[in-house]
Amino acid sequence: MLSNRASLILTTAIAPALWGTTYLVTTELLPPQRPLLAAFIRALPAGLLLVALTRRLPQGIWWWRALVLGALNIGAFNALLFIGAYRLPGGVAATVGALQPLLVALLSTGLLGERLTVKTMLTAIAGVTGVSLLVLRADARLDAWGVTAALGGAVVMATGVVLSKRWTSPAPLLATTGWQLVAGGLLLLPVAWIVEGSLPASFTLGNVAGYTYLTILGSAVAYALWFRGLRGLSPTNVTFLGLLSPVVATLLGWLVLDQRLSPLQLVGGLIVLAALITAQTRKKPTPQASSTPVPVTERV
Repeated sequence: MLSNRASLILTTAIAPALWGTTYLVTTELLPPQRPLLAAFIRALPAGLLLVALTRRLPQGIWWWRALVLGALNIGAFNALLFIGAYRLPGGVAATVGALQPLLVALLSTGLLGERLTVKTMLTAIAGVTGVSLLVLRADARLDAWGVTAALGGAVVMATGVVLSKRWTSPAPLLATTGWQLVAGGLLLLPVAWIVEGSLPASFTLGNVAGYTYLTILGSAVAYALWFRGLRGLSPTNVTFLGLLSPVVATLLGWLVLDQRLSPLQLVGGLIVLAALITAQTRKKPTPQASSTPVPVTERV
């Protein structure tokens, strides 16, 4: 039988696995060249749904905390993520995003008082290496603004993750998740409107199916599981699980889109999985020597 911690890790891992399906859903079902619209639709309706289900609004200090966390975890992160995705090949953007565990570990030392260990640093470096082997191409081009946006996305998400741990809401988990999604969605609305213009004239059944999937599973369910994991695990451990996203995206590309996998990609995937497992293992406490003196008769 799984321990409570193992069960929490596995359920939290569902979130990045669901996010890893975003590429397939976006390319196969959604209108082309509308990533910010997709980010807005997956955030605001999901947030409104959760707020309606819980019927809880922020109280006191949580009005501005929900706005800050929603901006970091949802709004600013998605905007910067899609800017980086537009200006960079997917492999470069994913590799930069893989820096999040290391960034979270560094921020946790200052904001949460957690100790930065050599194991964490080496595991984080291994994770970045594995992701780069999995998704990076030799002919990948670099764009200064794209790299800046991708790095900025990793920084704001890492900050949001650590602050989500520092600011634990007394409200139910689904309510807190809903507040952040609503705040992030409202911040994304003017950005999407300015960059991409008004809504498309019509939506196909495939578009509706894709947006519904991203709203319900890719957002409401995934973020609820993600923030639930943050309440019970360290932010560093949770963020390492985020490395599952490029693994799932690559696997779906192979299974569904008939994309080829090279031996180097397989090695990268194995390195990522090894980093994930290593990050979740805890060092067993060493037994303390008894301070009670041993009777003389027992020493003989």
